[in-house]
Amino acid sequence: MNIKLRSWLSSSPVFFVAWCIVAAFGAYFCMYAFRKPFAAGTYADYSLWELHYKTVLIVAQVVGYMCSKWMGIKIISELKAASRQKLIIGLIVFAEVALVLFGMVPAPYNFILLFFNGLPLGMVWGVIFSYLEGRRFTEALAMGLSISLIVSSGFLKTIYFQINDFMPDLSEFWLPAIVGLLFLPAFLLFSWMLHAIPAPDAADKKLRSERLPMSSADKRLVVKNYGWGIAAFVFIYMLLSTMRDFRDNFSVEIWNEIQPGWNANIFSTTETIIGLVVLISVACLSFFQSNFKGFVAVQVLIAIGLTTCGASTYAFNNGLIGPFSWMLTLGAGMFMAYTPIQVALYERMIALFRIKANAGFFVYISDAFGYLGSVFLLLYKEFFMKSLQWSQVLIQFSYLLAVLGTCALLFSWIYFVKKSRAAPQAPLLPKRSALC
Repeated sequence: MNIKLRSWLSSSPVFFVAWCIVAAFGAYFCMYAFRKPFAAGTYADYSLWELHYKTVLIVAQVVGYMCSKWMGIKIISELKAASRQKLIIGLIVFAEVALVLFGMVPAPYNFILLFFNGLPLGMVWGVIFSYLEGRRFTEALAMGLSISLIVSSGFLKTIYFQINDFMPDLSEFWLPAIVGLLFLPAFLLFSWMLHAIPAPDAADKKLRSERLPMSSADKRLVVKNYGWGIAAFVFIYMLLSTMRDFRDNFSVEIWNEIQPGWNANIFSTTETIIGLVVLISVACLSFFQSNFKGFVAVQVLIAIGLTTCGASTYAFNNGLIGPFSWMLTLGAGMFMAYTPIQVALYERMIALFRIKANAGFFVYISDAFGYLGSVFLLLYKEFFMKSLQWSQVLIQFSYLLAVLGTCALLFSWIYFVKKSRAAPQAPLLPKRSALC
């Protein structure tokens, strides 16, 4: 069956693109069903070490997720195609077992189970993207992955509240496991769809360069040749990841502060609109067949996103827009900068400079530092900004993101312009002689 299906996928570009988008969207959406629903709970009756218990739970999961990203730098960058399906299914089953134990072990001693829940989940993105990278239209194929990243958390929070309304006596410690079990069959279906995707063809390899497992020597060479530029991208991504996680994990508390009496459907509403905006923006990157133009376009999109974050927060803080408009535009700007780094920036960089690497290596370095930033902000808030409202923390961090992120992006542009002038096959700017 798979041989015949792969033949159809190889012969029909429209069928192939649609299949990849659906498979990636579905698999990553289902992954979030094992990761995010617990954050919809408040756990107000519990505390540990004089900390909010929800903060303890989030930190435990984020630390596990962060460890997963550090592990993924090696595992995902060296992953062979034949091992993908077994790995991704094993990761999800491990995460669900941890959620079941989270419901069984009494609080507050069950916080450690969320560490083990996050530990495998951080590698799921890398496995999914490995099916999509290195193709002529990777940005288009990754649209499903991009929109899933944005809309899944909001929809799953809504589903969490609906299950809670249907079973009001069910403990908030058991609800995450129930949500995960509901999505397990769908995840198995989408993982099969991913496995059916044929390998990149000769045209893909010519335009985007072949993606192979990396050796330790390959990684050292990449860091040596492009380290400072990569560091700038990682710094921007760290800031974006930190804000994304903070806005997502404490969205219930933030809405309670900025608009009391909000409707639970607001999560799915805002994230759907944001998803469509980002989907269109990222999809447009596929129209740039030139890797040089594509690399430039990605950085322009990131700059627009960073500027939108700062401008929308300023407008809300000065009463120019309301809570809904702020959370909507802030989220749109954040994901407009965040998503292209994941699915397009490193993809174009590898193709432009013909680097012997895969996107998973760069993204997992970025993610590892990103979740380190998330843990730092959570702990800093608990110990040094305890009296500050969640919404005020988000406002202050939005300004920090806009200023520092833009500076780092400017640095990376200057760095890669100099690199491109040393590599005639990949000009970022015309040579001076060409302007005469």
